[in-house]
Amino acid sequence: MKYKFSLERDAYGIMKFTSDYKPAEKRKQEGKALREEFPRESHAEFDPAPDREDPVSVIQKSSEGRLEHLVPIRYGRMSKSPFAFLRGSASLMAMDIATTLTPDIRVQACGDCHLSNFGLFATPERNLVFDINDFDETLPAPFEWDLKRLAASFYVVGRNNRFSEKECRNIVRFCARSYREAIAKFASMKTLDVWYAKLDADTLISSAPDAETKRRRQMFAEKARSRVTETVFPKITQVLDGRRYLVDQPPLLYHPPPEMEVPERLYDGFEAYRETLSYDRRVLLDRYRIEDIAIKVVGVGSVGTLCGVILLMAEADDPLLLQLKQAYASVLEPYAGKSEFKHHGERVVTGQRLMQSASDMLLGWTTGSGERKLHFYIRQLRDMKFSIEVEMAVPSLLGNYAQLCGFSLARAHARSGDAAMISGYLGKTDIFDRAIGTFAQVYAEQTEADHARFVEAIKSGEIKADMEY
Repeated sequence: MKYKFSLERDAYGIMKFTSDYKPAEKRKQEGKALREEFPRESHAEFDPAPDREDPVSVIQKSSEGRLEHLVPIRYGRMSKSPFAFLRGSASLMAMDIATTLTPDIRVQACGDCHLSNFGLFATPERNLVFDINDFDETLPAPFEWDLKRLAASFYVVGRNNRFSEKECRNIVRFCARSYREAIAKFASMKTLDVWYAKLDADTLISSAPDAETKRRRQMFAEKARSRVTETVFPKITQVLDGRRYLVDQPPLLYHPPPEMEVPERLYDGFEAYRETLSYDRRVLLDRYRIEDIAIKVVGVGSVGTLCGVILLMAEADDPLLLQLKQAYASVLEPYAGKSEFKHHGERVVTGQRLMQSASDMLLGWTTGSGERKLHFYIRQLRDMKFSIEVEMAVPSLLGNYAQLCGFSLARAHARSGDAAMISGYLGKTDIFDRAIGTFAQVYAEQTEADHARFVEAIKSGEIKADMEY
């Protein structure tokens, strides 16, 4: 949402600025008017196209360009459950969701908005906040695409955890309602107040609906605070000949063979990364020296992309661990349009800064110096990051968590999109919430069928999976 300005002078030479600004109430009414062409009930619909591409083929295409020896680990992780499959198949859901009806009210979308991509992490001020924490696929896109993927992830997890259909539907509706009510709240707030808004750990704990939820949130906060560089540093490093090195733990953490020239290429790009930081952050970074670089396997969807750990030291007991991740084109690009950023690392970083209430102070991007000129972004490896273990969640926990995710997504969308127009479209009733609940149920069933097809492809030898990791 960007206004066009012009400057005019009246007959007396007095300046007058004009713009195409529309008051929030008018934008809200425009959003409401979109219901005529795009009924809220239509968001319940998902009907796979008759010529829908085979899910295994889609996943194989998404593996092109990845490190071949790691792809079987990706497939093994995806095969473990329908939710693991959903996590690793963002490209498949993007293809499906693009076929659904949309009013096309655009925001900066996460692009891979499932429940495990939310969690606690530290702000530069060392405060714990709850927010979205993965932006590999971020791109401007219709607001409901994020919400539909998030809702489907809750339904898939609920079914996997043997919740009743009623419990699954209620959890998804909690999420959608939380989003709808939060976006209405943000639409009524002053612009700067929206950008200052955050959901910190103290607020989470104090607003807990009951004693058990409060206890859990306190426990989650304590676990997050324990997950810092100082705790992981002794586990993955060792001293050899007076120098500190990363410890090989193949195939999940290892030094690449010399012919890959990974350290040389990343080292060459480190200065370019430094230049993407603000001046004060560069001063901070310059206190450290690079000691070692290794490849690290992370997540589910990212397995096979070139990800690494960079070990830096200031003094002998003063480490800094940075995570380097390869950035591809967003899975949304074929359906939402190309990014305005030619560098996908910059796309990720810009999207993250737009959507998060506070971002890693060492977040930046760079380009590899090899033949392919790969795009990367860099952030701290672990800085009080924590997400819930969804397999252990009970309905009450997942329901509360769904509301937090819905609120956080609405806050992220309100920063980059038109909250008033979205709120006008969604309205005050639960029509949209129920539609999202139905969509989530239908797509959960589709995900289970796709997962079964994927597992069968592994069993038949059509694709190779490493189940050990």
